[in-house]
Amino acid sequence: MYPPSRKDFISLTLSDPHCHAYNNGKHRRQSCWRKWKQLSRLQRSLILFLLALLLILGLLSYPSITEQWRAPPYRDEWLDVNDGDLNALAPGVKPILGPAAGKAPAPVAGPHLAPAPRPDAETQPRGPNILILAKPQLKKKTLFNRRGLPSLQKDGNVSDAIRKQEEAVGQGEEEDDQKDKKIVSWRGAMIEADQATEAPPSANVKEAAAGNPPEVPTGATDRLEAVRKAFRHAWKGYKDHAWGHDELKPISKSFGEWFGLGLTLIDALDTMWIMGLKEEYVEARTWIEKNLTFTKDVDVNLFETTIRVLGGLLSTYHLTGDQLFLDKAKDLGSRLMPAFKTPSKIPFSDVNIGKGTAHPPRWTTDSTLAEVTSIQLEFRELSRLTQDPQYQEVVNEVAKQVHNLPGKHDGLVPMFINTNSGQFTHKGVFTLGARADSYYEYLLKQWIQGGKVEDNLLEDYIQAIEGVKKHLLRQSGPSRLTFVGELSHNRFNPKMDHLVCFLPGTLALGAHNGLPGDHMDLAVQLMETCHQMYKQMETGLSPEIAHFSLQPTDGQDVIVKPADRHNLLRPETVESLFYMFRFTNDTKYRDWGWDILQSFNKYTKVSGGGYTSINNVRDPTNPWPRDKMESFFLGETLKYLYLLFSDDTELLRLDKYVFNTEAHPLPIWPSAPK
Repeated sequence: MYPPSRKDFISLTLSDPHCHAYNNGKHRRQSCWRKWKQLSRLQRSLILFLLALLLILGLLSYPSITEQWRAPPYRDEWLDVNDGDLNALAPGVKPILGPAAGKAPAPVAGPHLAPAPRPDAETQPRGPNILILAKPQLKKKTLFNRRGLPSLQKDGNVSDAIRKQEEAVGQGEEEDDQKDKKIVSWRGAMIEADQATEAPPSANVKEAAAGNPPEVPTGATDRLEAVRKAFRHAWKGYKDHAWGHDELKPISKSFGEWFGLGLTLIDALDTMWIMGLKEEYVEARTWIEKNLTFTKDVDVNLFETTIRVLGGLLSTYHLTGDQLFLDKAKDLGSRLMPAFKTPSKIPFSDVNIGKGTAHPPRWTTDSTLAEVTSIQLEFRELSRLTQDPQYQEVVNEVAKQVHNLPGKHDGLVPMFINTNSGQFTHKGVFTLGARADSYYEYLLKQWIQGGKVEDNLLEDYIQAIEGVKKHLLRQSGPSRLTFVGELSHNRFNPKMDHLVCFLPGTLALGAHNGLPGDHMDLAVQLMETCHQMYKQMETGLSPEIAHFSLQPTDGQDVIVKPADRHNLLRPETVESLFYMFRFTNDTKYRDWGWDILQSFNKYTKVSGGGYTSINNVRDPTNPWPRDKMESFFLGETLKYLYLLFSDDTELLRLDKYVFNTEAHPLPIWPSAPK
């Protein structure tokens, strides 16, 4: 037996009716650390995770709030600024947040594009648009944006969920050699990995863009000459500062490289021939003969290379009969074929034309639907010219699979397709804008190209137009403008990309080829809407994206969000104006086209040569140049303006030629003998 334990202290308890119990042992609170240690491991992990999440959300929200007041309202794309660009800035002026983007004769006089100095604060109700000087240069993750994917909105865009998944990927390490940069594009808005933000307008620029006087036309001949003059001016800038490279940067008098294939030069070849600019054509042909090679170890985008380079070479061959262009086209076509070596036969988006390998983008195994269904005109024509069926077979297989796929919505298709499974992905999102637009265009044009005998193509096209009418067509509240919106999981969004303005011309082309008359009625209505997207802007130039008011009490039809105010010198509206005038002879379409050319000359023309995309179509005093001229400005925009103003009814007759989605004319095949 052990004796009772001995106590070495006396316990004394005091009580008071107004006090809590107390004893002479130490009374203290448990420390936070002891409480923390008493929690289970699961509880501690959960708390740490929540704290980390709150910290990340706080860091992400901080720049989005401050950016609104510190930078101009363009956050969707980014323009790289090299050291040479920065030298032109005034002392103490640093680049700030901004969007990204898309030759021979004597110099053409013209005032230099020169934005007026931006005030430190803007009080106008158009939204914050404030220039901050001497701020550190910022960088942003690559945003994946045809021909410039429209800007991404935080509220309301149907493809937001998809785009947000992509924003966090594709940020490549900065390389000294530009060809190593990872580039993603949608018909022109090329986004380079880890690009620097755009510099504000140079303090050395003296003249304001708004000061460019408008030209007064005296007849069709004068308008044609005005387009030639614009082309020569653009070509001069390219020849002087970007010769043999992909794109001109007219403000910094430098160039941008995408694939290193002389994109602007090749895209403009048939335009020069059509305009009768033989001197410029000869020097471009000489460069192609001596310098154009496809043996480079470089990744190219299958879609962009097909519509711009392959399409440009094929159309120039047909216009000139020069074997050089067909030989180059055959070489390029064979080097693009590895893209089709996939489990599903749906092609990869990227091809290394030097190594003969292909792969999807780094962030997904999907291809964009428009990319894989808008290469058919060119590959089919290449097979016809070479008598080699492989090119037509691979693209016909793609069209056949898409025709039979489930997941369509009354003829409307999702924006993505998986190269492994061959199935649609991101279902439920339907648009006629970026990543889907030219799918619908090529349904009709393949049917026309092939002699109107491929019934599956016609069936898909007509069904799609009915789907547009049923699900995407609305009218604005104030002026009853008919527009094409977007659908996301049965939720309608009154958002219309400028890219959708291809549709009036395509509808008119279909009606001209015997499709229902109400297609032409719709074309007329949509053409008016696309015209208003220009007319209602202070610069007379359309924004990249327009939202339409559905409320009859609102004063304006077209609403432009800050991130959508840029203009990339796009061709879609003038393309449709060309078709509408050809089929109606209504001179108002020529007048609308002339107004657009005048606005290009007033707000985007650069005195040293070239034209630049701009950031703000709502600010005529400072449209804020982006320092980039997309190749399609020469390949499409000016070409369609020239054709619009031409009185030569035999020039590229629409019963003999069909234009690819980069405005390169290809012949309509002779009807097969019966």
